[in-house]
Amino acid sequence: MADTAARNWLRRGIILLLAVGALVALGWWLTRPEPVVVLVSPVGRGIVEASVANTRAGTVEACQRTRLSTIAGGRIEVLAVKEGDRVSKGQLLMRLWNDDLKAEQAFARAQLATSRSRVNEACTMADLARREARRQQELFEQGFVSTGRLDTANAEAKARAAGCATAKADVAQAQARVEVVGVAEQRSMLVAPFDGTIAKIVGEVGEYSTPSPPGVPTPPAIDLIDDSCLYIQAPMDEVDAPKIRPGQSVRISLDALPGQSFPGTVRRIAPYVTAVEKQARTVEVEAVFDDPKAAGRLLIGYSADIEVILDLRENVLRVPTSALLQGGRVLLLEGGQLIERTVKTGLANWEYTEITDGLNAGDRIVTSLDRDGVKPGAAAVEDSSAKR
Repeated sequence: MADTAARNWLRRGIILLLAVGALVALGWWLTRPEPVVVLVSPVGRGIVEASVANTRAGTVEACQRTRLSTIAGGRIEVLAVKEGDRVSKGQLLMRLWNDDLKAEQAFARAQLATSRSRVNEACTMADLARREARRQQELFEQGFVSTGRLDTANAEAKARAAGCATAKADVAQAQARVEVVGVAEQRSMLVAPFDGTIAKIVGEVGEYSTPSPPGVPTPPAIDLIDDSCLYIQAPMDEVDAPKIRPGQSVRISLDALPGQSFPGTVRRIAPYVTAVEKQARTVEVEAVFDDPKAAGRLLIGYSADIEVILDLRENVLRVPTSALLQGGRVLLLEGGQLIERTVKTGLANWEYTEITDGLNAGDRIVTSLDRDGVKPGAAAVEDSSAKR
């Protein structure tokens, strides 16, 4: 009887313990933390570049661009072009009123013609006097003329020769005067210094055109652009400037052509730092397209960006740069738990970072570090929606 009672109490105790255990398990199950849903990316191989980009938007510039103004001011008499016209080197673009200079040049040419006529007269008389002096010398040697007669003939020959020389000098002076007036006339004209396109004209026929004096920002009369040769000018942070060298490869992107990039080359780095108030100090870098026709017809002034490629490594183990924690650490999803691992990194940019040690191809690395609860040791599951 006593044995039966003992066995009953034992069964009751076991049942009670099982019930308590079940309640504890149920409580844990009901209060357990939900696993963190994370984005996962397998570690793979690919290209990693080190690059720097401009701090502010760059600009499409023309290799040749000139803002023309007349040297002298005056009323516009001839406007031989209009905005958008293609012009050739040496073509007349604009001329100011210069009738006074034309009259002065006509007068100078008339003086030149008169001086040339006087040369013919003076030099003919000088040649005649020279021959007469020679005859008088022969007659003197034969005793037919006196010394005084010979001296007179020689003096006359010298005087006539001097008159011929003076007449020739007058011709040179008159010619110089014609050239001076011609130069003054050119001061009232604008001609194209190279082949190009007229971008802008300030002024109309009959209006007064004023040259730009030093220190006064007067708009130019004509803005001429050679758009057959273009380059990109962009400001780079002064910290990045020492890394850049002429000849380095670049990627050029333009706001006008979204989603596209074009290969190019650094052609020039400014030898000074530009300091603009309330902006970072920068260095101007110029880059040209490897294929000038690749981007099609571009307009001067388009905004553009350049990314200078400093170094490039192919077929290296890489992870998204955003998946790295401070101190060279990453989180991996293994067996439903987030595991921390320290890695060694190499070349890096804003998109990818090279891994030299600590990871293998195929490792599942967590990329959603900004989600709540993402930390070493946390239970986690992969976001299934990201697989779709």
